[in-house]
Amino acid sequence: MSEPIVLGIESTCDETAAAIVQGRTLISNVVASSMNEHARYGGVIPEIASRAHAEAFVPCVSKALADANMTIADVDAIAVSAGPGLAGCLAVGVSGAKALAWAANKPIYGINHVIGHIAVTQLQFGPFPPDTLALIVSGGHTSLLHVEDVARRIDVVGTTLDDAAGECFDKVARLLGFPYPGGPHIDRHAQNGDPKAIRVPQGLTQGKAGAAHPYDFSFSGVKTAVARWIEEQQAAGREIPVDDVCASLADSVATVLAKKAMRGCEQYDSKTLIVGGGFSANSQLRAKLLEYGERCGVDVRIPQIKLCTDNGAMVAMLGVNLVEAGVAPSAPDFPIDSAMPMDQISM
Repeated sequence: MSEPIVLGIESTCDETAAAIVQGRTLISNVVASSMNEHARYGGVIPEIASRAHAEAFVPCVSKALADANMTIADVDAIAVSAGPGLAGCLAVGVSGAKALAWAANKPIYGINHVIGHIAVTQLQFGPFPPDTLALIVSGGHTSLLHVEDVARRIDVVGTTLDDAAGECFDKVARLLGFPYPGGPHIDRHAQNGDPKAIRVPQGLTQGKAGAAHPYDFSFSGVKTAVARWIEEQQAAGREIPVDDVCASLADSVATVLAKKAMRGCEQYDSKTLIVGGGFSANSQLRAKLLEYGERCGVDVRIPQIKLCTDNGAMVAMLGVNLVEAGVAPSAPDFPIDSAMPMDQISM
């Protein structure tokens, strides 16, 4: 069989995206973001995002096909994010993809968006070695996963018990008066600050809680500690050293993620760590993971920035994996699942 050609469609949050992947080659990749429409509200408004998806769906898919010099007839299958994500946003992408699949008589795969973040690294680094571990860090998810077979079996090693890393950054950014999304602003300021200026706790790493949850994450205490420190400075009339606050926060979060990921690699005797999700664009995290990887003899694979954030390429790449593995397509009436479990790869 020649390399399958898959059209991937993504609409879980505020990016409408479509891409075409053939085998391990990205042929086209189109992303339309409604981020600017949410900025003035300080977060994603599902109703606005859903409408933006409805408007951008046809132009995005049309452009992805045109950029690839293809028509829908050239595609072997369609893959679409079926969860996890915002229900209204998922509904737009999935209903559009189903209509397209029905009209063109193509098989459709409703895929797990988070597993897409793992699959996409194949475009840059090639196939997964056995016993690969994956660290997914995004606005809503912080998970450590063991990749037995990206198309058939993924096990959850650890997960966030409260705030994900991205949420923690966004909440602290709001306290510092940064516009949404706060992550890039914290990243920029952190580059000029002292990461040891403020003692920021490292959640679930110490004592009984750390022992009971060796691979789980908790960032809500981190956010609270930084918020209290800022309030104390303000109450005392002191100026907030913004760069130092950002550097200390970024260093604490990056250290926890790197330590736990390396401990997971040791546990599973894994020499490869894949990193994915929008938060993996953070420069402090990238540097820390590479530093720890070198120290522990683990090959850390962090994709280029444009493949970290939500995109159609990751959906299409997982679709290719499913086609190649001979996994049956999803039923034509498959549901969306806004809380799709991490060990479910497709519908």
